[in-house]
Amino acid sequence: MRGHAPAVPPRGVSSRLLRLSRMASTYPAGALSTAFVLAIMVMATCAPWLAPYNPTTQGMAHRLARPSLAHLLGTDDFGRDVLSRLIVGSRTTLLTAILSVVLACMIGGLVGTLAGYFGGRLDAALMLAIDIMLSFPLVLLALLIVAVLGAGMLNLILAVGISQIPLFARVSRSLVLTLRSHAYVEAARSLGAGHVRILRLHVVPNMLGPIGVQVTTTMGLAIVTTASLSFLGLGIQPPTPDWGAMVFEARRFLFDRPDMLFYPAAAIVGAVVSLNVLADTLSTILDPTARRVVV
Repeated sequence: MRGHAPAVPPRGVSSRLLRLSRMASTYPAGALSTAFVLAIMVMATCAPWLAPYNPTTQGMAHRLARPSLAHLLGTDDFGRDVLSRLIVGSRTTLLTAILSVVLACMIGGLVGTLAGYFGGRLDAALMLAIDIMLSFPLVLLALLIVAVLGAGMLNLILAVGISQIPLFARVSRSLVLTLRSHAYVEAARSLGAGHVRILRLHVVPNMLGPIGVQVTTTMGLAIVTTASLSFLGLGIQPPTPDWGAMVFEARRFLFDRPDMLFYPAAAIVGAVVSLNVLADTLSTILDPTARRVVV
């Protein structure tokens, strides 16, 4: 009998895999950070199935238990499994950060695009509002907003998202100011293309790369801001698990159980550092001079 020839992946698939492997070898830090971020996202998505216990179930008989086979990371002062709260807490932390960044990107991107494209009084008025917002530190601005709106997940998303609007507005405006003077934009305008068509076909598509880098960077900032507000008691309310709230709850046992504080703090630091490294890698790859390195 003739042996069957081994299955050969399609040429397009093999070329993409080869390109990805070369990029991973060229940017090992970026590859590791990407893997870490993807692992956190998978953990957050599958949290209800990965958590060994209900994160809100209390067991005072096992209060402050040290790590063991039954509880790999021990239990907190209410007897709740720390590992389960860490896993499920990733969902609330990431969901809040992602939604707040999406909100900031949509509003800030629109404001910056309109200001940079039309200029004049509209630009002056919009940038004046952005400058006023930038006069406050981002965490303080988010703190003021959530203090007015009240605690809760929805208000936390609004507070963090509104505080980050200036970041996207500034980036979008600077990009549009550069793009609107390009020859292809002038050519489209001379051919009678309207403002909406020029923005949709020639300006916005060329903004996506830098905006994507800004989104990745701002995600790390959103996680820090969200954790900070939860630490202050103005974010996710107990008993819902959240990394910032877990740090707040563990601070009282710093000398008796320092590992309780280490786990959520390490998760926050790992996520933020990975997102920043990923943003730097994306910025390098999207740079036309740097892209020549990757074949």
